[in-house]
Amino acid sequence: MGKLDGKVAVITGAASGIGRATAIRFAGEGAAVVIADLNLEGGESAVRDCRENGGRAVFQKTDVSSEQEIKAAIDRAVREFGRLDIIFNNAGLGGAVGTVEEITVDNWDRTMVILLRAVFVGIKYSVPEMRKVGGGSIISTASVAGLRGGAGPHAYSAAKAAVINLTRSVALELGKDKIRVNCICPGGINTPLISKRVPGGAPVAEQFLSQIQAIPRAGHPEDIANMALFLAGDDSEWVTGQAMVVDGGLTAGGSIFGQQRAAAPAIPGGFAGPSFET
Repeated sequence: MGKLDGKVAVITGAASGIGRATAIRFAGEGAAVVIADLNLEGGESAVRDCRENGGRAVFQKTDVSSEQEIKAAIDRAVREFGRLDIIFNNAGLGGAVGTVEEITVDNWDRTMVILLRAVFVGIKYSVPEMRKVGGGSIISTASVAGLRGGAGPHAYSAAKAAVINLTRSVALELGKDKIRVNCICPGGINTPLISKRVPGGAPVAEQFLSQIQAIPRAGHPEDIANMALFLAGDDSEWVTGQAMVVDGGLTAGGSIFGQQRAAAPAIPGGFAGPSFET
């Protein structure tokens, strides 16, 4: 028996990286999944992988900068599979990159729309459907960059910190409805979001990321999928309002951490868009 048998999930940003790994994991545990993403080719491929892993899945083209497209993904879940039990607000990008003086206001705003407003909208439209089925689990991707300075670009870090506090405040409101609200704070995860911006690509990112935390390997999307599965399922029925750190010990700090830190590859400034865009 799967841990998510009979449950229905919407996962944004599920065509690649953390979202894709989570969709495949959820499908293997019995969930029906709506793959919500801008990337048509990657989304359809993720659907095939979910089905090969024994689950049901459909692709819904979704731009999370659009309130109506996020709502449409949730509506698709209800129309296609009859209910909504889980949403994973995961879609993301690097956003505005550069010094505080270099970042433009337009790029700052674009970052907040994707990384923060989309989380709010996903929560907003999930709640009524979850109430209809007696509860649910809302999960969002935050970051260790939302917990400390120096772990991400300015706009990204600010948005992720806001996701953490939004998670806490909404959890207090929705506990009475048996709707749990949590977020995950990944550390250094080797996904296309990172590797496409690093000169040398995934192998260079893998090497760098293996040196920045206590456990000497890079994080992988499946590491976050494991936590998402826990938060989505009944094993976490008394867990809400939490920022679950999955970082291989990155935020533990200490002298060993300081000695192991490697020089980060140079990343161009400007705006880091979706991972599938060239």
